[in-house]
Order: sequence, then structure tokens, then C-alpha cells
Amino acid sequence: MRAVVDTTPGGPEVLTVTEQPVPTMRPDGIRIQVTAAGINRADVLQRTGNYKIPEGASKIFGLEVSGIVTEVGPDVDPESNVKVGDPVCALLDSGGYAQEVVAPATNVVPVPEGTDLEEAAGLPEVLATVWSNIFMEAQAKPEQTVLVHGGSGGIGTAAIQMCRGFGMTVLSTVSGQAKAEYVQSLGAVPIRYDLQDFTHAVQELTDDRGADVILDVVGAKYLESNLKALAKDGRLVVIGLQGGRRAEIDLASVMGRRLHLMGTTLRARPQDQKAQIMAQVHQHVWPLVERGDIRVRIDRRFSLEDVAQAHEYFDSGTHMGKVLLIP
Repeated sequence: MRAVVDTTPGGPEVLTVTEQPVPTMRPDGIRIQVTAAGINRADVLQRTGNYKIPEGASKIFGLEVSGIVTEVGPDVDPESNVKVGDPVCALLDSGGYAQEVVAPATNVVPVPEGTDLEEAAGLPEVLATVWSNIFMEAQAKPEQTVLVHGGSGGIGTAAIQMCRGFGMTVLSTVSGQAKAEYVQSLGAVPIRYDLQDFTHAVQELTDDRGADVILDVVGAKYLESNLKALAKDGRLVVIGLQGGRRAEIDLASVMGRRLHLMGTTLRARPQDQKAQIMAQVHQHVWPLVERGDIRVRIDRRFSLEDVAQAHEYFDSGTHMGKVLLIP
């Protein structure tokens, strides 16, 4: 089968399409003929040599796919109701940039009603990331205020829609008028960090109360400002390090305002945790997708052979929504 691997860590040019063996079936697995694969920041980190592949996982890129079931493992729970021919999407450890993939059955969910099969490839990783961090870790509640950094990307787009769907006020940092208008169309109040200090903007927009939850993809560069932007008892969840990994904080402020600082990665979680996350996403978030509160926003599609161009476009930071690969 055709699949994407890298020859050495580096830029988009290191990604190549090669012939690879079809994945080995596992007793608890679902074999999927891939229709589309989503591109995520973790793929970029893997490409540049900054993200360790989980032990035993394929070196083929890709953490989420959609497609058609072609085989069901003998140990798959019959109550899962997954059968050959079903349209599904799946969260993966790796292997998605390919024509076929085998995923643990507990990571496979049906394509939501009303969602195009290609578009469904943009759901598993982002929805699992948002749900696990904002709802499971940070325990966000209706009517609270959530600040989402990088609201125009795949994670940000999903976070804004999900939080709005559960009755929260959402603020989102962006640069440029086009991205400001984009996140506003999703239901967020845009904050132009290229024009103003986002900490002051958050305080103004919350009557000096601050945000209850912050979802951050930047890391060290924003740490001090994020803590200042939090409300008392606020929760900061760091899921990316685009702005560095080391910073100093004022622990007295953290203690005095009862702040919570958390950091997670989805890919490195044990399989039982991923299964729990996907089960909750299916139960709680799928209804929002099916009624249209959460829509997959596709920015651009690329063929598998154009994977280098797809990563170059993704790296540019100009995309709004998901970027997909089509085998």
C-alpha cells in the first residue's frame, strides 16, 4: 500500500510516499480502507524529530482517519455494532497517512449522521483533544468563560464550537482580520494579539474577573500572561509548546488565587485512557455534531502524493480549520 514516512527529521520535503506492507490485523482491531486523514501539529513535531512515536506504533504518519471498515477482529465486542462496510472515523497512535490502517476497536466511532465521509477525518483527534482537556481535565462548566489560543486552527475551531455548544462564553486569540472574522463566525469573541495585549483584553471582556479555563498551544512564551488572565480558581491547560518549554512563574500568585496548571499530550496516553476519551466523545459530543452545533471546517484537501506541499501549507499557519490528505 502507499503510505507516508520520513527519511530523516526535517522540513516538509523529508516526507515521501512509499510502498509499505499492509498493517497486521490485531484481534481487537478494525481494518479501515482510508478515505481521508487529518493533519495535526503532532505530525509536524514527529517530522521534525521532536515527538517520540509510542512504543510499538507504526512509523507511518497520521493520527486520525475516516474510511470504510473492511475487516473486524475476532475479539471485538459484538455490542460495538461495527461491521464490514460501515463508514467510521478513528483515533490512531500512527499510520493514518496510508491507504489502509488497523485501529483498536475502542478508538473507532461511526461517522456522525449528516457528516461527509471525508470531513469526518477531521473529527477524532481534535474532538478527543478538546474534550479530554477542557472538559475532563479542566472541568469546564456551562456559563463559564474559556480562552482558546490559536482559535483558527483545527483544535481551536473544534474548541470554540464545542464550548459554545455546551453554553460557555469563548474568547479566542488570533492575528489578522480574516482570522478574527473566522473565529467570530464560530461564536467566539476575537482578541487580536497582534494589536493588543491579550491579558488586558481578557480582563476587559470579563469585567476584571478573568477566564475560568485557558487552552494553550503556545507554552512558555504565554505562561506568565496566561496566569494573569485566569480568574480565581482558574485552570490553565497547556497542550503545545510552540512558544518554548521553559518559563518562570510567580508561585505566590498561583497559591493566592488557587490556580491550576496542567499539561497533557493525547498521543502518549495509555490505550485505556484513549478508549475512555473516545467513549465520552461519542456519548457527549457526537449529538452536537449531528445537530450541527459542531461542524468540520475543512480549509484545504491535498492528495497523498502532495503530502510535502500539505505540510508546507500547514506550517505556514495561514490555514483556518482542518487540512486533509486524500489517499
